[in-house]
Amino acid sequence: MMRRSFQERNPTVIGAVGLTVLALLMVLAFNAGNLPIIGGGTVYKAAFTEAAGLRPGDEVRIAGVKVGKVDGVDLEGDHVVVAFKIKNAWVGDRSRVDIKIKTVLGAKYLAIDVAGDGSQPPREEIPVTRTSTPFDVFPAFEQLTEVAGRIDTRQLAQALDTLSSTFKDSPADVRSSLTGLSRLSRTVASRDQQLATLLDRTRQLTRTLSDRDTQLVKLVDDGNLLLAEVQRRRQVIHALLQSTSALSLQLSGLVADNQRQLTPALRQLSGVVTLLQRNQDNLDRGIAAMAPFVRVFTNTLGNGRWFDSYIQNLVTPIPASVNLGGGR
Repeated sequence: MMRRSFQERNPTVIGAVGLTVLALLMVLAFNAGNLPIIGGGTVYKAAFTEAAGLRPGDEVRIAGVKVGKVDGVDLEGDHVVVAFKIKNAWVGDRSRVDIKIKTVLGAKYLAIDVAGDGSQPPREEIPVTRTSTPFDVFPAFEQLTEVAGRIDTRQLAQALDTLSSTFKDSPADVRSSLTGLSRLSRTVASRDQQLATLLDRTRQLTRTLSDRDTQLVKLVDDGNLLLAEVQRRRQVIHALLQSTSALSLQLSGLVADNQRQLTPALRQLSGVVTLLQRNQDNLDRGIAAMAPFVRVFTNTLGNGRWFDSYIQNLVTPIPASVNLGGGR
């Protein structure tokens, strides 16, 4: 049986097989977390009274260590069911699952408090009695701003005034309480615009901080790294401080031991400095007058080991009428 070469095969079949393989690879890539070897892990479910801002992809931690992530948050009847996957960690049959705040700006994570003698069955839902949700400050500020914005403070003040007038014949304690409420309502009504501006700016601030959540988390992480590095080098810093202290003690002892010798020398040095200050003008003129001499002297010594010089009238000049050749 003869084998056909690759070029002799049907290109349509080869292209279909190649596209099928690529499609399978893409499906596996998008579902890598669910594969038994690459993804792994066990999926559990827990019931909560509310989602509290928890989202798929948030971390799952046991004793502060990340062991998985949240797969889904779904509504079932009057409660929320959170599905989460854990890898290489054990969950007891009496473990608690709590939604906790990761950052002050609203990021959440799932914390598991492991407890129990047996293992938690993955198909058995963890009940609401063993779960809890946190109180989030950011939504509270949002709701406060919206509610405060819808309140008509003037009508509220009028209502409290009417209530105070109606109960004017009531006992003194009730009447004083209503009078205080009336005064409070008038004060709030007079500051209505300022309170609205304050709440609006508070909402803008919380939104800005929420938008900068990632940067603030990174800042905190960098601060933790810095503190950890300082902690690791604590011994070196301690030794440096001890050496500096010892050096200062040695310098103090050196000054104390040589104080008698240093004091006259410093006094003489002070006298010399004072003398130089008094003659500063003369020194300046002397330096200025020395400049031409230094320039000429430098030119004289500019021929290496030799220096140029000129001595006037060292040799008597010969008259032009003298015949040095002996002829006439």
